[in-house]
Amino acid sequence: MEGALVELPAAGATGMHRRAFGEFVGPRGELASYAFGWTTGSEPHVGALSIGIGVGNPGGGTFHARVFAHEEGHAFSLTDEPFAQVPQGGPDLTADQARAHEDLPFVWWVADQVMERDRRARWMRHWLLGTHCIQTVEVFEHREPVLLVVNDADGGLWQLVGTTDASSTGKIGHLHHAIDEDPTLIDVLDLPPGHSAGRSRIGGRWTRDRRHRA
Repeated sequence: MEGALVELPAAGATGMHRRAFGEFVGPRGELASYAFGWTTGSEPHVGALSIGIGVGNPGGGTFHARVFAHEEGHAFSLTDEPFAQVPQGGPDLTADQARAHEDLPFVWWVADQVMERDRRARWMRHWLLGTHCIQTVEVFEHREPVLLVVNDADGGLWQLVGTTDASSTGKIGHLHHAIDEDPTLIDVLDLPPGHSAGRSRIGGRWTRDRRHRA
C-alpha cells in the first residue's frame, strides 16, 4: 500500500531528495512498513531502504539496506546507517544484528515485493540502472507531452512519443529524467518488453497493447 512521497531539494539545488513510504501485509497477516529513497544528481547511484517489523515486540526492529545496480537488475546490502523511521519498526538494527535476526528472510521477501509492486520503486530502479530511452524531438524539448510509451522487445530500449509520430530522428535520454518531468509515467513503468501504452492526454487513462506502435 503506497503511502506518502516526500520530495525536497538536495544541497546546492543539484537534484531532489525523494523518500517514498508504504505499508505491507503478508499472506498470513504479517505487517511491515517501509521507506525507500534516492537523491538525483548524486554519484554513485545508490538508493536506501528501511523495513520495520514487530513494533512493540521483543523481536521487532528496523532493517536498513542500500540498493544498487547489479548486472541487469538491482541488489541489496545491509548497512549500519539508519535511513528512515517507519511505523511498524522497532529499534534500528546494525547490519550484524540484521544478519542474525530470525526474520531476515521475511524482510528480504518484503524488499523484493516492494521493488516489484511499488510504482515509485520502479522509478528508483530506472534511476539506479540509468535506463536509456529515445524520445521524439518534441518530447525531448518539452513541446509535447508523452502520449505513447513503448518498451522495445529488442534490447529493452524505451521509446517516448508525443502527438507527433516518431520518425528517424530522436533524442537519447534517461528514462528517470522523463519521469522527473512527468511523474504520471510511473503508471506504465511495469511494461514488459514488446509492450506499449498510450493515452490521449496527461492524466488520461493508459491503454496497453502487446504490439509496437512506434
